[in-house]
Amino acid sequence: MSKKRSATILIISLCTLFLLVFIQRFPGRNENDRFEKYTSALFKEEVSSNTISLHYTLKNPDAYDIHDAPVSLGYFPTDTDAMCASYENALALLHSYDKKKLSGKNRLTYDVLEHSLELSLKEAPYTLYDEPLAPLTGIQSQLPVLLSEYRFYNTGDCDTYLELLAQIPEYFHSVIEFERAKSNAGLFMASYNADALIKECEAFVQMGNTNYLYSSFEERIKELGLSEQEAKHYTDENNSYIENYVFPSYRELITALNELRETGKNNNGLCYLPEGRKYYELSVKAQTGSSRSIPDLQALTLSQMAEDSAALKEVLVSSGNTQVTTVLDSKPEDILNSLKSSISGLFPEPPKVDTKIKYVQKEMEEYLSPAFYMIPAIDDTKNNVIYINEGHMPDSLTLFTTLAHEGYPGHLYQTVYYSSTNPDPLRNLLSFGGYTEGWATYCEMLSYYFSALPKDQAAMMQHNSSIILGLYALADIGIHYDGWTLLDTVAFFRDYGITDNSTIEEIYNLIIGDPGNYLKYYIGYVEFLELKKDAVEAWGEDFSQEKFHEKILETGPAPFDILRKNMLGTE
Repeated sequence: MSKKRSATILIISLCTLFLLVFIQRFPGRNENDRFEKYTSALFKEEVSSNTISLHYTLKNPDAYDIHDAPVSLGYFPTDTDAMCASYENALALLHSYDKKKLSGKNRLTYDVLEHSLELSLKEAPYTLYDEPLAPLTGIQSQLPVLLSEYRFYNTGDCDTYLELLAQIPEYFHSVIEFERAKSNAGLFMASYNADALIKECEAFVQMGNTNYLYSSFEERIKELGLSEQEAKHYTDENNSYIENYVFPSYRELITALNELRETGKNNNGLCYLPEGRKYYELSVKAQTGSSRSIPDLQALTLSQMAEDSAALKEVLVSSGNTQVTTVLDSKPEDILNSLKSSISGLFPEPPKVDTKIKYVQKEMEEYLSPAFYMIPAIDDTKNNVIYINEGHMPDSLTLFTTLAHEGYPGHLYQTVYYSSTNPDPLRNLLSFGGYTEGWATYCEMLSYYFSALPKDQAAMMQHNSSIILGLYALADIGIHYDGWTLLDTVAFFRDYGITDNSTIEEIYNLIIGDPGNYLKYYIGYVEFLELKKDAVEAWGEDFSQEKFHEKILETGPAPFDILRKNMLGTE
């Protein structure tokens, strides 16, 4: 997510000169009109810069005055000086508006955009510390999924899709050049992470004609109702493009990773790199949306874990039951319907939407997340897709809580509800992982109490789940900020009764490959718990769960300081 946010702000800042000229044409307009023209221009420039972003963000670009946007997958910039200059220019332009004269809605957009630009300016010198090939969340995993869900509204979309496939070699070349720049700067990934990525890319290529890029294309073509001859033409073209462009790109990436795998100078956390600790601090701020220092985040985590441990002990003593015996529904559609009913009265009424459940192809289960929600176009939020990775679903309770995280009242619900409030379109391009993943984790924790489990078992499972996620958060900080080695990490988890060395090593490798990823889930979740405590104190008898959730949802994705200020009127 942070990678998406950084790319977004880069393009916004590069169009600064155009905007200065554009806005000067409207000197007589009031400040709100001028500001909304400004954010509209930002939105159009940014969303048009990447075809996949444009297609996933807008079903009908013409309605937003976007026409004939160039077909592009984007690229990976390495010129940090140019990036810093562009962010400074973008901030200067934003500050040319008088925030005091803006409406409440526009002031919120101003604050969120300002926060993003300021943090991006601080992060820009550390661009080469970023890693586009992170395990589970990297380009090598995400791009095929995005392509397989690229909707065909008409044959023009099919033509654009094929053009995108033809651009993948150039795009992957950009990724490879970025990785070479990292290598030259002494910042290339650990060799064992390179090996894992090579294995994943090989598995993708070895799927051959059973690859989901073949089957998903045929399914989407069928929905267009083309003649048999037209459908065959497009299908043949797709098959050819996969063979000639997609698979060769993955093979080229495999070759490059093999060439670079031994050039990494650090097999441990970021703090062992020059200024690595400073980069980690900035990255954590960006990913979590929390303004707390790393030591404060450690203290917050330990405090929440102590609270969960005490509650867990109380449940165990009072019930004397450590076994979860209730059998839950295992059909995803039934679970989603159950969750929608359960949140009534605790959350605002959700908009009516359609949701498809799809499954990760078996050959790729090892390399993709347990589940993920495909964010719909902002002008087509009625059509939603959730992917389930059955290889990561050991039981029905895991499926239940996962669907709460991805569906109701998690990502799907938050996304479509916020869209129903008609926010400034620019807000949809500014990503705040701590808010979105923290909200989904908060909802996941609540979902234990929505299940058919007895109350004591639900409490036991929820507190235990929270503690485990807290351990991952502490390990993330320990590895990247305090310098834990694998042996240190093994010792840490053993202190908490986790003794499977292979499992711990897998966790360690994931944390090394994607710094801060666990924090946006856990810290985001705990920040919502802290915000709830503040709301209870501030609102007194006026507090209700539904009011609290409604305020969060209407504010939308934002850093927690801005969210707290908007909800409670406090800094």
